[in-house]
Amino acid sequence: MSRILIDEDEPRLSSFLEKGLRAAGYSTTVVDDGVRCVQIASGEEFDLLILDIGLPGQDGFAVLRALRARGEKLPVLVLTARDEVIDTVTGLDSGADDYVTKPFVFEELLARVRARLRVPEAGESALELEAGGVRLDVRTRRAEVNGDDVELTAKEFTLLETFLRHPGQVLSREQLLSHVWGYDFDPGSNVVDVYVGYLRKKFGAASISTVRGMGYRFNGGHRS
Repeated sequence: MSRILIDEDEPRLSSFLEKGLRAAGYSTTVVDDGVRCVQIASGEEFDLLILDIGLPGQDGFAVLRALRARGEKLPVLVLTARDEVIDTVTGLDSGADDYVTKPFVFEELLARVRARLRVPEAGESALELEAGGVRLDVRTRRAEVNGDDVELTAKEFTLLETFLRHPGQVLSREQLLSHVWGYDFDPGSNVVDVYVGYLRKKFGAASISTVRGMGYRFNGGHRS
């Protein structure tokens, strides 16, 4: 199991990252300042660091420089609201391997994590997903059910991809909302329910079950 160190001082975001990455099969450790991050990263074995820039004690740029000066080869994914070119260049020049700006969609972040680790999640192919007669090709964005092509919008595809990456699991509205629309999307929105309805129209009413008080589970699809 890959170990990921998360250095983020915003509690809501660090909790979101921790829960999402653990659900994806990763082991996580969370810190909320730069000094502690350098200490832990230098003293323990991690496979990836997700690093915020605006940190107390020591900012992310300083953390990067300190780790690289010590010869640490740990891959670093910088996560920050600073989206100006100069910040991107500074982060990469300081030793970052990738750069994601807030707000973000969790599936995009997860794809970048997999790319840095170079290892697919347990039980999945990084490029092709299949369950219950439904097949997705992530490279071509093509969806099939029992061999027949199904036209999907970008959000429909991402929602279905999320279900197929968690086969047999019940996913809450909150999980689906954060994975597909981003952690800062309005939690009171009914957009998840609307898009589940869209998928049911295309894959059959029984393709997604509503589990009362918990969320949704994908069962498979068929052409009506």
